[in-house]
Amino acid sequence: MNSPDSSQGAAWALVFVSWLIACVSTLGSLFFSEIMHVQPCVLCWYQRICMYPLVLILPIGLFPFDRRLVRYAAPLSALGLLIAVFHLLLVAGYIPESIKPCTQGVPCSEVHVQWFGFVTIPLLSALSFLLITALLLLSHRRSAK
Repeated sequence: MNSPDSSQGAAWALVFVSWLIACVSTLGSLFFSEIMHVQPCVLCWYQRICMYPLVLILPIGLFPFDRRLVRYAAPLSALGLLIAVFHLLLVAGYIPESIKPCTQGVPCSEVHVQWFGFVTIPLLSALSFLLITALLLLSHRRSAK
C-alpha cells in the first residue's frame, strides 16, 4: 500500500516529466522556426499558444506541489492535443479542402520535416500533448490517494 508521501512524490515526478516534455517541445518548435527557418502555419501557432504557457505553469505547481495544477494545465494540453490531431488529419488528407484553416501564408497541409517516412512536426506535437495530458491526469489520480 502506498503512503501519502509516496503518492505525492509520484504525482510530483509525473508533473515534472510533463514539464520536461513541454520544455523540449517548446525548444524544438523554436529550433525548427529560428534555426531551420521553417515558417509555422496557423495551426502550428495555435499549438504553440497551448504549449508555451505550460513551460511556466507546470513548475509553478511543483514548488510547493499543488495538485490543483491539473485544473489549469490539462485544459491547455487537451486543447493542444485536439488541434494537433486536426493538423495530423489535415496533413494526411482526411480533412476536406473546404474547412482548411490556412488560407493565407504557409499551407497547413505542407510537410516540412519528415523523418523515417512518417514522423512529422504535427505528429511530434500530438505525441507531446498526448503524453503531457496523460501524465497530468495520472498525477491528479496519484495525488488524490
